[in-house]
Amino acid sequence: MLSPAHIQSKARITAIGSYVPERILSNADLERMVDTSDEWIVQRTGIRERRIAPPDVFTSDLCVKAVQNMVEQFQVSIADVDMILVATTTPDFPFPSVACLVQERLGIPSAGALDISAACAGFVYALNLANGLITSGLHRKVLVIGGETLSKVTDYSDRTTCILFGDGAGAALVEKDEHQPSFLHSVSGSDGRAGIHLYRTGISDRLNGVCLSGEGNIVQNGREVFKLAVSTLNREIPKLMQEAGMSLDELDWFVPHSANIRIIQAVCERIGFPMEKTLFSAEYYGNTSSATIPLALHLGLREGKLKKGNTVLLHGFGGGFVHSASLITWTV
Repeated sequence: MLSPAHIQSKARITAIGSYVPERILSNADLERMVDTSDEWIVQRTGIRERRIAPPDVFTSDLCVKAVQNMVEQFQVSIADVDMILVATTTPDFPFPSVACLVQERLGIPSAGALDISAACAGFVYALNLANGLITSGLHRKVLVIGGETLSKVTDYSDRTTCILFGDGAGAALVEKDEHQPSFLHSVSGSDGRAGIHLYRTGISDRLNGVCLSGEGNIVQNGREVFKLAVSTLNREIPKLMQEAGMSLDELDWFVPHSANIRIIQAVCERIGFPMEKTLFSAEYYGNTSSATIPLALHLGLREGKLKKGNTVLLHGFGGGFVHSASLITWTV
């Protein structure tokens, strides 16, 4: 039996779009809210601004606008989409899913709808799932969205987390194409023991026997998350490239989750990859969890960096602890 790594993909990414709210929360604004400084934030995170959704605007609203941006830019039809996958940790409701809200708002007549909870790795998980659904023959056209309103679950009195998070959404269309597929190789993994280092309380307030704090807001042990992210990517990236039969020299762009610049710098240093060949969305959008990677891709496309035929490595990592990577040929 063939392993997933040796199954020829039949799926192609054909369009991409994004949306961020208008309101900007700058480092100067945060200086007036908590004990911090622009210099400290930029040095530690690479973030200068983040976007904040209004009180009456939610994740589904941002997702819909990202899809509309994609449709307007690429003149694609979504009427025949047969599956909607939304990666989010901040759904409007526990249910109905954001995917169902998007289906209704966009008037897509007949599509499956599923939310994916994989924190900052969610968009890459969703892309890989879309590839599997199409390659297997179960679906032909999948709408993949990563969207968050993290400002609604951020404690703005906690200077260790409020400097990081912002709101935004990105969308991609994945369609059946046996002749020009996008997907070359993928890998996903998890370490549930590390969930205690990055969480948001919900129905339960205990994890691995430990009583949690946070009252529904994000709680993060930054030092442990940093170590987990760097060690995971340092281990998994060379392994993935070897399994794909490629070297890092053949990689045009590396698009990791834009958690903060220091993680990316540390990973690039360890694997010997140039920072100037990475795409980063957090400088002006903040850490938008599942949306950072599609935002970075769309920025790279608009700035003329990302071109058809480029070999691109996407790598998401986050709370769970989960990670997911996808090696693709850029086909948009």
